Formats: sequence, structure tokens, C-alpha cells
Amino acid sequence: MLTNLSANQLRRAAGIKHKIETLQKRLVRLLGGTAGAAAPRKRRKMSAAGRAAIAAAARARWAKVRGRKSAAKPVRRKMSAAARAKIAAAARARWKKAKAAGKTRL
Repeated sequence: MLTNLSANQLRRAAGIKHKIETLQKRLVRLLGGTAGAAAPRKRRKMSAAGRAAIAAAARARWAKVRGRKSAAKPVRRKMSAAARAKIAAAARARWKKAKAAGKTRL
């Protein structure tokens, strides 16, 4: 429907809308109220028993999550003594070469 309107018709519609908004503001100021504004929503009150039930359920969920985490802990692999010795020898060689070049860090 709005796509069939001409530019002139759109301007007139915008002007009418502006007049309506202005009149509504004047009416609110005149009456001193909040005409057209929605009343604030009242908060629902929850019983202590309801809150306790929700808290207990949350604690149970977290306990389940924590329980799964500890059971599924990955096993750390250990390096053989020969592999550690090989890595240490390579590191010593690297440092020997760096110090020969006058470096204090790699």
C-alpha cells in the first residue's frame, strides 16, 4: 500500500503524523498524566520454597557437570628417559652454539 504512494502523498502523510504526535504531547502535558504509555509491569513474587527448589536443581546440575569433568580427566603421558636425554643434549648443543656466537638468549 505504501509503495503505491507518490512523493507528495508521503510528505502529506508525514506531516499529518507529525501533527498527531504534537497534539498527543500537548494533551499529555495538559492532563498531566501518561496518556498512551504502558503501565509498568509488576514483578512476580516467588516463594522461598520455589527459590530453594530452583537453587537445589542448579546445584544438582553443577554437581553433575563437575562429576563428569573429574572422571574424564586426561591421563598425562610420560616421556622415556632416553627421549629426555636426547632433548637435553639437543638443548645443550643449541646453547653451546648460541654462546659461541656471543648471544645471551636464543
